[in-house]
Amino acid sequence: MIACLSSQSQGDYSADWHGRATRLQTTPANNTMLPDEVPPEESPLDESMEDLLAAFGHGLTGEQTHARWMRLALEEARMAAAEDEVPVGAIVVAAGRVIASAHNQREQLADPTAHAEMIALTQAAAALGSWRLEGCTLYVTLEPCPMCAGAILQARVPVVVWGAADPKAGAVESLYRLFEDPRLNHRVDHTGRVLADECGQILSTFFRGKRK
Repeated sequence: MIACLSSQSQGDYSADWHGRATRLQTTPANNTMLPDEVPPEESPLDESMEDLLAAFGHGLTGEQTHARWMRLALEEARMAAAEDEVPVGAIVVAAGRVIASAHNQREQLADPTAHAEMIALTQAAAALGSWRLEGCTLYVTLEPCPMCAGAILQARVPVVVWGAADPKAGAVESLYRLFEDPRLNHRVDHTGRVLADECGQILSTFFRGKRK
């Protein structure tokens, strides 16, 4: 996983994810790193991803920045595919740092709630020591479902950026618009279809393989 900020010691479970979360590669809170400061000897990323992280420090536009963060979420989606999980990945960014990174783990954990967003939110709350994720941005490769959208609202996440639309379960635009519902006490700014083709292709390839 991507190196992320945490108050926990290396190898601890992130908020235990109900006792079943996978171990994180963490960086102590007193030694936090910007994306372009990840030491090569400590980073689990390959050279191309290190170059990608370094690019964040070079004055990108908002759209370009969204795309580059989304590529990190796509790395998580690829990890999910390699583990025979539905390939959806998510990261949480705060103050220009990745504080959480996760992917679907429903099969491995035998947990229907173990969507990428749910695990990333749990990790981020553990990293910040608060359930309120104000000042954070969640990047996810697939439009959040009702469960994940509800958790995002509960966590007070102010901004969500998502990749491919989900016409069967999307709760941001496709089926529901939970982030804009005036009956709720929180609103979420959102930007959709960032790297939609790439985010959708990894899902299409995965399910095509399952149908063979």
